Amino acid sequence: MNVLIAGGAGFLGSHLCDFFISKNHKVIAVDNFITGKKENIKHLLKNKKFKFIKADISKNIKIPGKIDAVLNFASPASPKDYIKYPLETLKTGSLGTLNLLELARLKKAKFLFASTSEVYGDPLVNPQPEEYWGNVNSIGIRSVYDEAKRFSEAAVMCYLRDYGVKTRIVRIFNTYGPGMNEKDGRAIPEFISQALAGRPVTVFGSGRQTRSFCFVSDLVKGVYKLLMSDYKYPVNIGNPNEITLKELAEIIIKLTASKSKIIYKELPQDDPKMRRPDITKAKKILKWLPDVQLEDGLRETIKYFKSL
Repeated sequence: MNVLIAGGAGFLGSHLCDFFISKNHKVIAVDNFITGKKENIKHLLKNKKFKFIKADISKNIKIPGKIDAVLNFASPASPKDYIKYPLETLKTGSLGTLNLLELARLKKAKFLFASTSEVYGDPLVNPQPEEYWGNVNSIGIRSVYDEAKRFSEAAVMCYLRDYGVKTRIVRIFNTYGPGMNEKDGRAIPEFISQALAGRPVTVFGSGRQTRSFCFVSDLVKGVYKLLMSDYKYPVNIGNPNEITLKELAEIIIKLTASKSKIIYKELPQDDPKMRRPDITKAKKILKWLPDVQLEDGLRETIKYFKSL
């Protein structure tokens, strides 16, 4: 296939570029480097199966030639980044998605949208199934990300119903691994960076709020399986093993052999109290399950952060 990956220089996007090329597909990566990094794709620039285009998908985007699949992974994804770039996040998740959907329609290509567990907001049910409509503050500080993703899902379904575009929606739960930005503010890169530097490890709130962490290689395989399937409605991809943030901090301190101590700070506005995917659909429809155990994935990630 000829595959276009928007956000191809980002954490997930760059891993997808590697994966598709390893499967002998040709990849066109599009990124404007607002949060993506050139380093993530530097090793691909001389590969004949890879092409990079610097562009902003929220502006008119034209790609010549045949395209078989469009994957939209373009957006600031950490609270630190989307709070810093609120309008860019909203434009990417509205105008950008519409532009890429139109491109997919004209090219008669499949379209896969990278949605998020954030569409469930601060959930009132646990685990969160795809049928759950969410508990989202539409005017809160995180809303620029949550609502951009929810709008994009609506746009995707519109192109499916009105134009018959072969659409897919993946709802991504917390994912980690090599290639993350050490300063993006999310729990794993933040905890690892602090522990390696011997600084206090900062846990927000009581530390009893939960997350479910999926290693990036597992996530990428799930995305690929969804793209290659015939299923056109949202599918959760994530690791259902739930852990408190306090427990996560303790594991990272242990794995880094750090002398750091845990300190606690006030919980940010609308920070979800729990996060755990119901992956029944992924198991049944895609025959997908995560393989990488948390401590194994954390060791790989720690090794990457040590190399920076």
